[in-house]
Order: sequence, then C-alpha cells, then structure tokens
Amino acid sequence: QVQLVESGGRLVQAGGSLRLSCAASGRTFSMYRMGWFRQAPGKEREFVATIVWSGGSTYYADSVKGRFTISRDVAKNTYLQMNSLKPEDTALYYCAAGLRSSTWDYWGQGTQVTVSS
Repeated sequence: QVQLVESGGRLVQAGGSLRLSCAASGRTFSMYRMGWFRQAPGKEREFVATIVWSGGSTYYADSVKGRFTISRDVAKNTYLQMNSLKPEDTALYYCAAGLRSSTWDYWGQGTQVTVSS
C-alpha cells in the first residue's frame, strides 16, 4: 500500500503562484510514476501532470504546459509548482501514484485551489 497526502492548496489571485506538495509513505519503492489530477465543480477529473520516478520524464496537459512544473525528491515526495494561475485552474487537486505505466493505483484526498479573478 502507498499513502498519499496533499498540501499547499489555498485561495490565490489570478496571476499568482502556488506550490502543491504530495507526501508519499508506505511501499513507495513500488511506484513507477506520480501524477497530479484536478476536478472542478460539475466537471470530470482531468489529468494535469505526471513524472516517471526513474529518469524523471515529465508530461503535462496542454492547458497547463509552460505554467506548471512537476518535480520529485529523493524522499518520494512530489511537487506541483503552479505559476500564472487563472480562475479556470480552480479545482480540487489530487496526487496519484501508479505502479505501472498504464495504471493509477493510489490517490490522495485532495487539496483545494481557488483562483480569484
């Protein structure tokens, strides 16, 4: 089992920045990749960014490319640096861990990001 706990979400003005953190614990050695997803009210959960643990390859949704950066550290924590925030970035942000390239196996509880115009 892998446990994930997100933090860092809050209210911020448009154009501002936030850094979300995801602390992983448990059988973290089994993780292949980590990712961030978000879900806005009335919408489906959508992919934001992912990082492959070995090698550090990253992938982003087109809507955040150039504004958001995903990173990791040796303690198996994952971060999402969000710059130039827009009101449409408002959502509940989830951290996820995948044991394979095709699965998302563990999820955190989410942290709320609200961007005011």
